[in-house]
This record gives sequence, C-alpha cells and structure tokens, in this order.
Amino acid sequence: MKARVKWVEGMSFLGESGSGHTFLMDGAPEAGGRNLGVRPMEAVLMGAGGCTAFDVVLILKRSRADVTDCVVELEAERAEADPKVFTKIHLHFIVTGRNLKPELVERALNLSAEKYCSASIMLGKTAQITHDFEIRELAP
Repeated sequence: MKARVKWVEGMSFLGESGSGHTFLMDGAPEAGGRNLGVRPMEAVLMGAGGCTAFDVVLILKRSRADVTDCVVELEAERAEADPKVFTKIHLHFIVTGRNLKPELVERALNLSAEKYCSASIMLGKTAQITHDFEIRELAP
C-alpha cells in the first residue's frame, strides 16, 4: 500500500491514496490552519470507522442478512500529552435492515473487532476500544 501527502499552503495538506483518491487535511486556526479539511487524527478515526463498517456489512451480506444501512458513530479520547494518541474509542453501530438478528449483528461486530479490522486492531494497541449497536427495522 502506498500513499502520498503534499503540503499545499499554510497548514493544509493533500493526501492521495495509492488508488488515486484524494482528500484535504488542515489544521485548526490556532495551529496555523484555516479549517479547510479534516484534521489528520480525524482521518485516522474515520478510517477505523470505515474499516469496521466495511467488515460488518460484508459479514452480514455473506450471512444473507437483509442489511440496508450501517452507520458507525465514533467517539474518541486522546492522551493529554504528546504524542496525543487515542486512549479510548467507542463505536456505536446503527444497523438497518429487515429481520436482522441481534446475535448475527453482534457476531459481525466481534469478528471485525477481533479478526478483520486492521485499523481498529492497530489502534487497540494504545486505546481501549468498545462497541455497541442498535438495530433499526426497515418497514416492509
């Protein structure tokens, strides 16, 4: 896997993935940024959310569950001193579908957390990671 980050101006940086996708990162105004993009640590947190959501949806689909939506709301705490690593991360999954079984959703979350999600497993080396979920039934 490769990526490239280029300084644009001020404290703005353009990230480009090896697959050719880009996004803008910027610092807070008090750090010299102009608030034009996500903070780099926000990108890390969103990456973990995307990684685990990908796993959960894939596992549910392979289990033939009728899943129609998956949202992950993340909350994180960081260390007060440098390096300000994540110390706690909580993931709240909102899974929508028809006749979704709680035990199947829980299994998908656990498989992602313990086996498949490289991002959250890596972040788990410094942070206590917890998760919970709710199921929303899609009207017939």
